[in-house]
Amino acid sequence: MSREGAGRSCPLHYRYRPEQLGQDPEAWPEQVLYVAGGLYGNPFALDAIESMVARERAAGRSVRLLFNGDFNWFNADDTLFQTINNRVLRHDAMLGNVEYELAQPSDSAGCGCAYPDFVDDGVVSRSNRIMQRLQAVAADQPEIQRRLRGLARWRCGIFGGLKVLILHGDPESLAGWGLARERLLASGDQPLRQWFRQTGVDVVVCSHTCLPLLWQGEVDGRLRRLVNNGSAGMANLHGDSRGLIARISAMPPLATDLAVLEGHPQTVALAPVPFDLAAWRGTFDRLWPAGSDAAISYRDRILGGTGLAAADIIL
Repeated sequence: MSREGAGRSCPLHYRYRPEQLGQDPEAWPEQVLYVAGGLYGNPFALDAIESMVARERAAGRSVRLLFNGDFNWFNADDTLFQTINNRVLRHDAMLGNVEYELAQPSDSAGCGCAYPDFVDDGVVSRSNRIMQRLQAVAADQPEIQRRLRGLARWRCGIFGGLKVLILHGDPESLAGWGLARERLLASGDQPLRQWFRQTGVDVVVCSHTCLPLLWQGEVDGRLRRLVNNGSAGMANLHGDSRGLIARISAMPPLATDLAVLEGHPQTVALAPVPFDLAAWRGTFDRLWPAGSDAAISYRDRILGGTGLAAADIIL
C-alpha cells in the first residue's frame, strides 16, 4: 500500500485551525471530569468506567463523563454495535475518526487513522479492512449514524477555573499524530508549546495514538498540561491488561490513579480501567477469531499489554 493511500492520508474535512479550538468555551460545573478515548467497542471496559463514575457520585462528587472518540472498533456485530453506541451516547461524546467514517464514509480515508510512517503497512491494511467490516454493520443502523453525525470534532470548556480543550487527534486534525508519544520524544515539545499559545488553553486532553502520556510545562508564564489516555478499552502498559482514562479534578487524586500531575488548581491523572479481561477475550475471539485482521493486529496487546512501563508515562 502506498504511504499516501487509504489509512495514511488525512482528509481535508478532518482539519481545523488551532486558533478555533479555544473559542466560546462551554461551562462545565462538575467536580470531576473523566475523558475516555479509545473504548474500541469493549462493553466490559464501559461497565468498569460507569462503575468508576458511580463510585465518585456515591462519594458526593458531581461527574462529567465524556467519550472523546473511537468508542467503536471491535464491536462488529449488530447487537454489540447498538449496545456500545446507545450506552455511550447516554453520556457526553464527541467524534473520533472511527465514528466519522461510520457516520459519513469517505472514499479515500480508509480507516481514517492517518497513520504516520512509523506504523507498519500491514497494520494500515488490516485497519482499513476492519473499518470496512464495521461500516457494513453501521449501514444497517441509520439512526445511530444520524446521532454520530451530530457529534462535535472537539470540545472546549471552563472546568474548575481552567480552560480545557478535548480533542481526538491533535490541534490541527481529527486524526493528527502530533500529540503521540513517538512524535514528542522524537521532535521535542516546541510544537506542543506553540499549540498551547495558539489555542490559549490550560489543559489539552487527547487520544487516538494509543499510547498514554502526561506532560506539563510553563508556557508564557502559565502552567500547561497535556494528557493522552492511550486507550480506555485496551491494555496500555507492559503486563497490565487494564485500560486508562483521564481524570481531572480539584479533589485529591485517587489511591488507584496510575500517574498524576498535581498542582493548583486541578489534579490531572490517568486512572486505570479494570475490566473483565476473560469476558472481553471471549467476546473478542468470537468476533475476531485467530487469523482475522483484528486478532493479528491487537490480540497480543489486549492480553499482554505494550512495551511501555508505568514509570514512563510522564514525559
